[in-house]
Amino acid sequence: MKHPEPRPDEPHDSIDDHVKRWLPVLPHLDPDIEGAVTRMSKLSRHLVRVREQGVADYGLQKHEFDTLHVLAGRGGRATPTELREDLGLAPASVTGRLEALEQREFVVRTPSTEDRRRVDVELTEAGRAAWRSALDVVGREEHRLLGVLTPDERRQLSDLLRRVLLAQEAQARPASPGETAGR
Repeated sequence: MKHPEPRPDEPHDSIDDHVKRWLPVLPHLDPDIEGAVTRMSKLSRHLVRVREQGVADYGLQKHEFDTLHVLAGRGGRATPTELREDLGLAPASVTGRLEALEQREFVVRTPSTEDRRRVDVELTEAGRAAWRSALDVVGREEHRLLGVLTPDERRQLSDLLRRVLLAQEAQARPASPGETAGR
């Protein structure tokens, strides 16, 4: 596929060089797809590194941050079962995480007011502060990167990525019984 060279007055990034290097090797390579996918991958890796460093800078391990994040996303209160489902973990793994977070006074576990057999997990102020501090590091970097776009461009980017993700999610979703009957 022949693709026009970028204009000399347009800015170039490292991925432009990557695509240019691969086009002679893979002549049917779609440079726009290769460029978009490689840029998304590079940006994702960068944000993961920023997140890991931000979490470490505030004395948290990744799994601790993830647990606090899920708990905060549930309004600061959840059951161990809800946390297990959100985190995709085995019950014993959640128990271990909660014990460690409770020792650090980031969460408290209390008997449920609705069901005596159940325990509720609640985020403490210390836990919320640790989570928020680490989250702010990532948020600042996300705003720095996407701040080069106008609000309309950010909305357009989000909308375009939603369409791509919907295609992936539709492929990953198991067919319902009614969908397989006609095949």
